[in-house]
Amino acid sequence: MNKVDNGNGLEMAYLDEGHGNDVILLLHGFPELAYSWRHVIPVLAQAGYRVIAPDQRGYGETTGWPSGYDVNLEPYSFKNLVDDVLGLLNALNVPSVAAVVGHDFGSPVAAWAAMTRPDVFQRLVLMSAPFGIPTTNVFNAVASLLPPRVHYHRYYASPTADSDMRRAPQGLHDFLRGYFHYKSGDHAANQARHLAEHELGLLPTYYVMEDGKTMPETVAVEMPEEPSKWLTDAELGIYCREFERTGFQGGLNWYRARVKGVDTIQRITIRVPTTFIAGKHDWGVFQAPGVFESMQSTMCSDMRGVHLVDGAGHWVQQEQSEITSRLLLNLLA
Repeated sequence: MNKVDNGNGLEMAYLDEGHGNDVILLLHGFPELAYSWRHVIPVLAQAGYRVIAPDQRGYGETTGWPSGYDVNLEPYSFKNLVDDVLGLLNALNVPSVAAVVGHDFGSPVAAWAAMTRPDVFQRLVLMSAPFGIPTTNVFNAVASLLPPRVHYHRYYASPTADSDMRRAPQGLHDFLRGYFHYKSGDHAANQARHLAEHELGLLPTYYVMEDGKTMPETVAVEMPEEPSKWLTDAELGIYCREFERTGFQGGLNWYRARVKGVDTIQRITIRVPTTFIAGKHDWGVFQAPGVFESMQSTMCSDMRGVHLVDGAGHWVQQEQSEITSRLLLNLLA
């Protein structure tokens, strides 16, 4: 990977492929890396685009972020996460990008980038995590369920989540294999649909966790018998080596920042052309009632399309990379 000082406290690691004048910026989520775009990057580059994909703050080979649990969470505010990618682009002498694409927790970063700097981020693609306004306080709604449940954000914000996952009883490799499988289209029970507030208990246990259970315990009962076709053991090994080295706390601090409410900037309408892509079997699209709908009706004034890809769950750019790449190229055509 390449590394550069982003002017915002980080030595930012990034993949950089292609030589076109038009740049596409790809932002990963949790627990992922720039590597998560490995199948998409070559297709976009071959089509004539320069493609840049960083390890974001708290992840992979990027350094300079505050580690540990008891740290100041302001560096993990969406404003600062946008400043991270603006600093990266500035360091690479890239004045603007044809599109910013964010998956999972990269999706709200991409949304805030396009919302606050439409002069830099000319198009927006949100993947797997819609950007909108919920109609209910999901934390409170989940806490009131019977039997008692814990919203996964609250678990990820706990002081034990990092050690739970790093030292998973089944081992880090099997934990990550189970986690990726459980949220994928390979898991037969992932038949995602719209949910009302009173139906949140129907969400899988990776979103509404059984009280007292860790995430490794949650996914252990859902272990696949064989490696997936879209994530080989060799590919999974890349994730294992990085998270064994860095731990998960950097990524978990993104969740802590949301739970603690560090973001104070008011949302405004996103006016750049916007597309949403997700797996048809991804419960993440519907985990917060009202968000998917308000993204289309309120938050994005130039919504160009919503694509729910068959055969994919939460990891759509890995599970169905050819379709995802084609959708991205169609947006830019």
